[in-house]
Amino acid sequence: MSTRTLEAELFGRETRFEYSDHWIGYALLGLRVVMAWVFLQAGIAKLLEPDWTAAGFLANAVPAGNPFGGLWVSLAGSPMVDMLVVWGQLLIGLTLLVGAFVRLAAFFGALQMIMFWAAHLEGGLMAGFPIEHGFFVSSHIVYAILLFGLGAIGAGRILGVDAWLEEQSFVRSNPWLRVFLG
Repeated sequence: MSTRTLEAELFGRETRFEYSDHWIGYALLGLRVVMAWVFLQAGIAKLLEPDWTAAGFLANAVPAGNPFGGLWVSLAGSPMVDMLVVWGQLLIGLTLLVGAFVRLAAFFGALQMIMFWAAHLEGGLMAGFPIEHGFFVSSHIVYAILLFGLGAIGAGRILGVDAWLEEQSFVRSNPWLRVFLG
C-alpha cells in the first residue's frame, strides 16, 4: 500500500500529513454509498407513500420564529416542491450510488440539506441559529459537508461511472463538462 503526502495551506496555515491511497479510496467509496442510501431511502419512502406531501411539514411543523417561515408556508401545497423533493432525492441517490455526475449530485444534495436545515431553524443569527437539540449543527449540516467533500475530491472516479465518462471523447473535447463529473 502506497502513502502520499498532502501539502496544503488551510486558513493561512501550512498543513502536511501522510495518508494511505488504499484506505482513502475505501473511505470515499463507503461515504459515497452511504450518502446514496440516505437519499435513495428517503426518496423511495416518499414515492411509495401515495399521500406524501411536504405541505404538512411546511405549513405546520416549521418552528415559530423561523427566519424563513413565510417562505416555507408559501411553498406548502406546491406540487412542484413535492416533485423536486422526491425526484431530487431519488436522482441524487442513484447518481451517487453509480458514481455518475457526482459533483452535480453533491451540489444539489448539499443544497437540499441546507434548505432542510433552514426549515428547522427556531430563530436567526441573533438567536444563535437554534435548532431542536442545540445550535447551528444538525445532521443536515453534516450531510451537506460530507457531500461537499465527496464532490470536491471527485469520489465518482472511485469505482464509478465518472472515471469512464471522463475518458470519453465528448468530455475530452469539452473539458468544462468535468465540472459536473468526479
